[in-house]
Amino acid sequence: MNKKVIIILSIVIVLIIIALGGYFLLNPEIFTKKVTNSKQDEKKEITLNIKTPILQMTAYADEEINDTYTFLKKVASDFEKEYKDANVKIKVKQFEKEDENEEIIGCFDTNEATDVLYEEYFNMSTYIHTGKVVPLDDIITEEISNDIDNNYWEISKLNNKTYMMPFLGMQNTLCYNKDLFKQVGLQKYITDEDVVQNWSLQDFEIILSTLQKKLPKNVYPMLMYGKNEMGDTHVITLLRSRGSTFFDENGRIKLNTPEGIKAVQWLMDCNKKGYFPTNAENIEIDDCYNLFMNGQLAIYINNAVLDASLRKTNINYGHVNFPSIDGKGFNTTFLNGFEVFDNDDEEKLQVAKDFVKYVYENEKWLDYSAGAIPCSNRVATKFAEQLKDKQKYIDNLDSGWNFTGNNPNWRNVRAVFYPNIQELLYGEKSAEEIAKQIENTCNTAIEKGYENSKLHD
Repeated sequence: MNKKVIIILSIVIVLIIIALGGYFLLNPEIFTKKVTNSKQDEKKEITLNIKTPILQMTAYADEEINDTYTFLKKVASDFEKEYKDANVKIKVKQFEKEDENEEIIGCFDTNEATDVLYEEYFNMSTYIHTGKVVPLDDIITEEISNDIDNNYWEISKLNNKTYMMPFLGMQNTLCYNKDLFKQVGLQKYITDEDVVQNWSLQDFEIILSTLQKKLPKNVYPMLMYGKNEMGDTHVITLLRSRGSTFFDENGRIKLNTPEGIKAVQWLMDCNKKGYFPTNAENIEIDDCYNLFMNGQLAIYINNAVLDASLRKTNINYGHVNFPSIDGKGFNTTFLNGFEVFDNDDEEKLQVAKDFVKYVYENEKWLDYSAGAIPCSNRVATKFAEQLKDKQKYIDNLDSGWNFTGNNPNWRNVRAVFYPNIQELLYGEKSAEEIAKQIENTCNTAIEKGYENSKLHD
């Protein structure tokens, strides 16, 4: 290459360097400016699967709410817009109750796996033992903790860890037809106050025997059923009437005791005396509901949802707890709330927990619990006027009990429990045999649950 060419190339290179140097001097921010399309700085795309069975729901804060699906869709929409740590897309799905096993356990380790479940505790509690459900104590602030009654927290825990977040309360008591009571001269057991009453065991016997003697033949004193597992919690609560705790301190069934046998014998005697509908072993709880609505059953069950239906009828009714040996009575307390699953994605798990925390820290969404019995004390106070018809349940909270015992196989316990009640109502075995049979069959299911139980690490 001759000297002339070399000189020309050198001049060109120098000019390029000068030009680039001038550009960088005029644009120094280029050295510090983040690359906006860098994968490192992009927010992660996360999809949450939130599921719920078909559950009715009313919210005084929003007349559009008629089920939990609608409620969760509204929360999800706002959460997607407001969440800062990731770009979140939420899929809310509701399912039929008979499809629950497939929707929850059947979807483990798939793209359809549940991240957040909103449901009734007596099904949710069994999933804790799959090892997929995470404790939520790390999202429970002091404010959240103090806002919810300790009775609700206790039902939400296992081994002192909180696996379920209480949102709505439901309480089942007995109810009675005041007109039928008046018809047979039982006015002394009636009150016009909107409270949950308590009758002693002696009161119950007087009431039931009087109703049986004086009501027409096609009208029955008290509910009973054994066709399937629906309503079995009420029968279990009746089995506590003579002092049985039903569960021992380890969550196993403990009915083959003097107190348990007495309760079994009482139900057998009630059946023989005609206190229950004819052939109760072949009817279900819905049949008893129809009898009560038709004026053919004096004592049925009630809760806040049934209350709303009964107020639309001309039935004059009152409330009373299930019987107990101390006369203070029992109610069956149900809770609806949230549960979070670990699907082997730490970032998704954090977003799922943040979603649940968002509900409890956001006054707007927590207010939606006013419609049933809110677990939040603040909400109960704020909506006290609208909740007047539910105040009796709130005042009756201390009469509730944990009817699942937090055992790991409640669904299968229910499957084996009701056939024993059928046999009880057939009356071909002794009370001792039935008590022992209930204990053995239910505990076999519970032990199988514990054999397969695995809690989240």
